[in-house]
Amino acid sequence: MNDYKKAMGERLRIQRKMHHLTQEQLAEKLDISIKHYSEAERGIIGLSVDNLIKVSEILGISLDYLLKGITIDYPVPIRMIEIYSACPDTKKENFLEILELEAKLFS
Repeated sequence: MNDYKKAMGERLRIQRKMHHLTQEQLAEKLDISIKHYSEAERGIIGLSVDNLIKVSEILGISLDYLLKGITIDYPVPIRMIEIYSACPDTKKENFLEILELEAKLFS
């Protein structure tokens, strides 16, 4: 059971950092203590079902990925989705414009 918690904690850490959030910020969004969140990231404890759902919504990741590391094969590369998700909201429109220009160049 600890292997599952450690692997999930690592996925949490990676996704949190990709979204430019600190442990304190994510703990606050989940309404849990920093200690509790830190222990979840280190694989010492798990998160409640409610908090798993919240963190998947906050980070824009599926529960399958969070719990089991399984990604769905999207028609769009997952890396592109990750980069877009990690963009500040003020820059997301710019990101899409760049993709549209690239698509025109290659068509």
